[in-house]
Parts: sequence; C-alpha cells; structure tokens
Amino acid sequence: MSPTVSVIIPNYNYEKTLGLCLSAVYDQTHRPAEVIVVDDGSTDGSLAIAARFPCTVLTSGSNRGVAAARNLGAARATGDVLFFLDSDVVLHRDAIAQAVRLLERDPSLGSVCGIYTPAPLIRDSLVEEYRSLQAHYWRRSSVGLVNVGFFSLGAVRRTVFEEIGPFNERLWQTEEVDYGQRLSRRHGLLLTDKVVGRHDDDDALWPLMRKLARRARLRVPLYLRRRRFMTGFETRNRALGVLAAAVSAAALLTWPAAPSPVVPGAVALAGLAAFAASDRDMYRFVRRERGTAFLAYFLAVHYLVTLSIASGVAAGLVRCAVSAEFRGLYDTAPVTVGGAGER
Repeated sequence: MSPTVSVIIPNYNYEKTLGLCLSAVYDQTHRPAEVIVVDDGSTDGSLAIAARFPCTVLTSGSNRGVAAARNLGAARATGDVLFFLDSDVVLHRDAIAQAVRLLERDPSLGSVCGIYTPAPLIRDSLVEEYRSLQAHYWRRSSVGLVNVGFFSLGAVRRTVFEEIGPFNERLWQTEEVDYGQRLSRRHGLLLTDKVVGRHDDDDALWPLMRKLARRARLRVPLYLRRRRFMTGFETRNRALGVLAAAVSAAALLTWPAAPSPVVPGAVALAGLAAFAASDRDMYRFVRRERGTAFLAYFLAVHYLVTLSIASGVAAGLVRCAVSAEFRGLYDTAPVTVGGAGER
C-alpha cells in the first residue's frame, strides 16, 4: 500500500497565491490523505480562500513564524509522509507522487526536497525574474544528498520527524538550515529535480537584500561551529564570490581617498573578476535562458545581492565576537510554543 501523505501549508498573508497553491495540491496524481493549512495570523483574505477548499484550517492566533506553523500542522497530521509546502508555491502535478516514489525506493532517505522552476509563478518584476533564475540554478546545481533542508517544498517521513523533533521556533528564517543539519546526521536528505514547484519569489530588490543579509548573519554561528561548508546550497564557490564582492566594494570605496588610484583600482578589478569567475557556470545558464542583455542586468543585481550577504556575514562575525548567546544560537533545544485554533 502506498504511504498516505499529509500536506502542511503554512500561510501568512498570501491570498495572492494560496488559491493557486491549494488547487494544484488537489490536482496531484497522488492525492494527499489530508491537507492542513496553518494560518499564521493573516490579516488579508487568506482564510476565506482556504474555506473554499476541503482542507483543515488551523490558526496560530498570531504571527509566530513558519517554523511554528509547520509544527502545528505536523502535530495535527496523520499521514505516513509529511509534505511541507509554502503557500506561495504551486506544485507540478506529479510532485507528491515523485517524492513518495523516491522515499519508497530508498529506505535510507528521511526527507526529499524539491526545486523551483526558473520562471516565477507570477511575473511581477525583473528582480523577481533574477531571483527565480538564481534560485533555480543554485538548487539544481546542488541536486543530490545535502545537509541543508528546503522545507518550503519538501517531504519528511513521519517517523523521522518524530525522531528528529520539531522545527526550532526560535530560528526565524534559518529554521530550515538547522533542521536539515539535524536530520542529515541520521538520515539521507535528498534534493531532487524530480519534485518541482513554481514559486512567487521576491519582487523588490531592497527587501530581498535585507532578507538575505539577515539570513547570512544568523547562519554565521552555525558555520563557525561546524567548521565546514554545508553540502548543497552553501558551496565554497559561493563563499569565494561573497569574499570577492566584498573586496572589490571595499577597494572602490577607498579609491577616492587613496594617494594613488592604481592600487585600489587594480584590487577592485581583480575582485570583480574573481566574483564573476566564482559563478561563471550560472552566468552561462542565464545567458542561455534569457540572452546577453538580461545577463548584464542579472550580474549587476547579483553583485548587489552578494554584497548584502557579505554585510550579513560581517555583522554575524561581530555579533559572535561579543555575544555568547548569539554564538550558542543553534545549541538551544527545539521549542514549540502554544497551540492552535481550528476554523
């Protein structure tokens, strides 16, 4: 008998895409046994949209974060497989079937996570098109066994979830990194391009830069503790690109005050060249997908985004130097807070 699947969808103010998300879930070739929407204190029309579908709707009562919403849904779920899906993702029709097939085929796997398409779910801006291409390539190039989770589009065996424990609700925006590390120490965590969804990604540059800077800052204690790069997603090439972008920006900032412009100019050019070389395969992919003109735009935006990540890493290093509490951020036991109401 095929495993039963519980789809768990955290939602916070995503009336824009929640209907599309749920429609795709109910159109799957492997029908889920239950669909649980956990509304995390939405103030828009999300609850009215969820009410149009035969799903269970839980309410957290306030905006407590995606980790808390997933934990509430998992506590209520009864399926053999917990399929976590964000409300801004629309599944390909065979996504659940593919995840179940991979888990059935390999008992060593505790979790299977999927990737996003290179085109956004809704085309809102060029920034969103940049982000969708970058996120697609980043994940597709990491396909295989990884140790960083991707639970906006990922299935976990119920027995494994019970063994590993809940998502840590203290870790806003980095709970997936923590959970992937915890899970992969005991079970296989597979990133696959067989499980696919279309994502409504970030469509404005400044909020995207702030989000990625915050995530980078919060990941520093984990990097320092592990003393190794994470497999999948976080690669040495990406780290070198961040360092190269930071060096080039520092050189450009000191250029006007330098006694001679030659040295900072040479350093800036070398940094920019190293930045471009660190992700040259991604740039080839972008040019094939969108052409040379869009590649120029992509490079400029990616440079700014990478600088925001560098600023986050720098802030995280400073915070680690002065705060024992911050250094021990990932030492805290996973917690769950409060309960859920039902609509």
